Amino acid sequence: MNFELTDQQHAIVEAVRSVCAPFDMHYWDERDRTATFPHDFHRALCEGGWLGVAMPETLGGAGLGILEAALVMQTIAESGAGMSGASAVHMNVFGLNPVVVFGSPQQQTRFLPPLIAGQEKACFAVTEPDAGLDTTRLKTVAHKVEGGYSVSGRKIWISTAQVADRMLLLARTRSLAEVGKPTEGLTLFYTALDRERVEVREIDKMGRAAVDSNMLFIDELFIPEEDRIGEEGRGFEYILHGLNPERILIAAEAVGLGRAALSIATEYAKERVVFGRPIGTNQGVQHPLALAWMQLEAANLMVMKAAARYDAGLPCGAEANAAKYLAAEAGHNACQTAVLTLGGMGYSREYRVERLLRESYIPRIAPVSPQLILCFIAERVLGLPKSY
Repeated sequence: MNFELTDQQHAIVEAVRSVCAPFDMHYWDERDRTATFPHDFHRALCEGGWLGVAMPETLGGAGLGILEAALVMQTIAESGAGMSGASAVHMNVFGLNPVVVFGSPQQQTRFLPPLIAGQEKACFAVTEPDAGLDTTRLKTVAHKVEGGYSVSGRKIWISTAQVADRMLLLARTRSLAEVGKPTEGLTLFYTALDRERVEVREIDKMGRAAVDSNMLFIDELFIPEEDRIGEEGRGFEYILHGLNPERILIAAEAVGLGRAALSIATEYAKERVVFGRPIGTNQGVQHPLALAWMQLEAANLMVMKAAARYDAGLPCGAEANAAKYLAAEAGHNACQTAVLTLGGMGYSREYRVERLLRESYIPRIAPVSPQLILCFIAERVLGLPKSY
């Protein structure tokens, strides 16, 4: 068992750091303050080929694994970009995994190269206001019409829909009354985001203003038959295939976010002098920072284990969920500790840790709540009875 990165993985980290270097803390402060999408940062990552890190080589990707994708996302967050930088490309790196696995060769050729090249951006249109995490209860419907489907419904918390060209959309093609199990009758589409039929309404939120979150109001959107991914009615199954990679990448981003905050706090503790000595001399300051480091490192080991198991084709549901939980908590604690280490200056925008703290709530909340992860581990790992 080797916990060290390979030479290739080290090279990936260094290359992504080089791409991120021109986009410093001031850049991300401005994007947060003005709520402006980081198009130039997105373009720089595209030019480096990083959006296709886990996509097939035959389509212009690098053909690497989720572990390498996790390193890319972690490095972006750790650079100071935080969740703003990670979320700007998160969907493009992992989101079309169902197309990679279940799409036809024609669909892969049509959809993936423009995404990898940065010519198109995508959003993930699954969550709904009345369904929450109970995806089987979503109400967006797709009625069969000549040549395709007519889709109507609502989606919520859809990231990057303000700038997206296409969306990965889950809709019900058969009602709950018509199916034997709630997971049946859901169909997956990857289609153009037609703004004449889809109203995209931005949600004003606490943090990560650089990357928009939205309500989608879909009114008789026509989706051609060739934009349906896989078989009709099996969309829930296809979406599940991408859940573990998403949890792994979110976890990697949370670790990177926490490391960025810890770095700022540690330097401040070395330099800030009170009562004639650096505040980092005091154990009351040292110990919380040391604990934050240990928590981040422990969470990162679970991230790497989950990613390695996924890439090896081994079951990784428990590890991916545990990684998401542990990394989100560790990242949040590191950011909170950083703010408290800086004291009053931690509350100011000047030292940036307040932005990182606001963003640290994202991996705690999404894409699944910490409580449901605890339920999953209790039931699927420990064999306890279902509690809901």
